[in-house]
Amino acid sequence: MRKFILSAGVVLFVLAASCLYVGVSELSDIRPASDYEDKGIHTFMPYRTLTTQVKNTATGRQQRLHPTKSAYWVCYRATDGASYEWKNEATYRESAENIVAAGEPVERRVLSIKENGNYITVESDLTAESYVFGQSRYYGIIVGLSALYLVIYLVAWVVILRKRRKEKIEL
Repeated sequence: MRKFILSAGVVLFVLAASCLYVGVSELSDIRPASDYEDKGIHTFMPYRTLTTQVKNTATGRQQRLHPTKSAYWVCYRATDGASYEWKNEATYRESAENIVAAGEPVERRVLSIKENGNYITVESDLTAESYVFGQSRYYGIIVGLSALYLVIYLVAWVVILRKRRKEKIEL
């Protein structure tokens, strides 16, 4: 049982360190809200499905036998004649095809990046400020929880090592 706890602790340590690295890098990549220009809310209609191959994130035998897997996307186009497009991932081919067949419109807010003219689409109720705040909060929580675990892990090891040293001295 003790070996299991130590092994799990090491695995969680590596996971926390990885999450801390990714969280910090993503936090540093977040653009300020002033970098976005709000192009308004647009209605998007699904018009086709797209199948692509992505790396299989499974482990062990499943990954060796199937190094890639299919990912299904529903492609949307703005209905107002603007050249905006948006893709949303679907779980299964059938669900992607059903979304296109249903043809239900989706409203999304378009935020243009001022410096290069690229754009992103976000939920219609978000503004540039609320989008940036949500991204900052999400990655901030990841960084905070990862850092907290790393500190707790290191403090636990200091306590364990001091206890072992004290036991050796008493013998």
